[in-house]
Amino acid sequence: MTTESNDVTAPGAPRTDGQGSDTRDEAAKIHAQVSSAQVPAPLPVAVQAVASGAVPAEGQPADAAAEAATTPGPAGTSTTAVSPADERLRRWRLVLGGEAADGTGCALSGRDAAMDGALTALYGRGDGKGQAGKERSAGLGASAPSVARWLGDIRTYFPSSVVQVMQRDAIDRLGLSTLLLEPEMLEAVEADVHLVGTLLSLNKAMPETTKETARAVVRKVVEDLEKRLATRTRATLTGALDRSARINRPRHHDIDWNRTISANLKHYLPEYRTIVPERLVGYGRASRSVKKEVVLCIDQSGSMAASVVYASVFGAVLASMRSIDTRLVVFDTAVVDLTDQLDDPVDVLFGTQLGGGTDINRALAYCQSQITRPAETVMVLISDLYEGGIRHEMLKRVAAMKASGVQFVTLLALSDEGAPAYDREHAAALAALGAPAFACTPDLFPEVMAAAIEKRPLPIPDPV
Repeated sequence: MTTESNDVTAPGAPRTDGQGSDTRDEAAKIHAQVSSAQVPAPLPVAVQAVASGAVPAEGQPADAAAEAATTPGPAGTSTTAVSPADERLRRWRLVLGGEAADGTGCALSGRDAAMDGALTALYGRGDGKGQAGKERSAGLGASAPSVARWLGDIRTYFPSSVVQVMQRDAIDRLGLSTLLLEPEMLEAVEADVHLVGTLLSLNKAMPETTKETARAVVRKVVEDLEKRLATRTRATLTGALDRSARINRPRHHDIDWNRTISANLKHYLPEYRTIVPERLVGYGRASRSVKKEVVLCIDQSGSMAASVVYASVFGAVLASMRSIDTRLVVFDTAVVDLTDQLDDPVDVLFGTQLGGGTDINRALAYCQSQITRPAETVMVLISDLYEGGIRHEMLKRVAAMKASGVQFVTLLALSDEGAPAYDREHAAALAALGAPAFACTPDLFPEVMAAAIEKRPLPIPDPV
């Protein structure tokens, strides 16, 4: 990286004219870090956004945040020209949280001061220690008016993706879950999958005055997910159903060449270096009759909230396909069959009860009793595998279902949250039975289901 000619150093870094000194080397090192906006981890996502320039400076609109670090403000807006050095000082001042300890000497005003206040309310300042070693805590009180104002502020100053993270942090760090029971608060928040999970966990404690607002929030998220996932899921699975309906007298464009070659290898003619097929294997066309049965068995313990939301949406999509008979079962220590509510995923979600224990064996026993055509059934268990029931019975049921012809898929999570926590011993035991357990993103799920329907190897992602 090319260093600027005026050799601007990082905030608080000592400056020296001596060559080769440790002090100058350290200053250069910090300068390089500031210039590339590499902020020491771990930092809250909102603070990382400030440091990287994803949050605009004063005079730039929040919805242009993604371009704020590389492009000038929109035509017609009054932006103040800021040197690169001053912009780096501004970012570090917002990251470090002010007071003498930050070493920037940079004063904030206007929009930047308000943004700093929003960050301080949630994350506090600095390292959490005040003067004389006193603990410093976040300053967002648990009163509805102050929280409502704060929610409005962060939507003004930060892009939507950062707002959603800050809301989750506020719920986790400051215990604001109970405030979500108020309709005014629900109308102010930015709705996402994680907020839906929180609302579902509060479902039983929610007053009647709040439930309609909560359902509206949940429905908005569900409809957005359906728009994103439904078309691709239907297209992928329709193709898989067509290919799974094999015929032996296919038309030319319906020939499955891979299976045809495999079935006719014994007819290879070395002198001509070719195969003369005696039997053609082709793709059929899935009729309107039921071709496959899918059972979604979902762990509704608290840690699986996002997976429950995505699985309910996928369940509704699968249920809309005539060639697939879909059953949706949720469980903790009890088992609830929500198949009759699959036409509305919002009803499915409000029929769940997040939290509680886990009895996978009991849930699998129920699902096994509902399977009528094992060879045409795909069983999807979505669970972190922390079993509170009878472990060896659970494994015996999985082995029995696979032996009968059921395609068994184990998903440790169905979400975008990254590597989940799970019971590694149970995951290894299932892998030994030929049912490997892995985390799956919503975008990968249609491919996993298509592979299971066609009875080919699952597209297991590489471990993180």
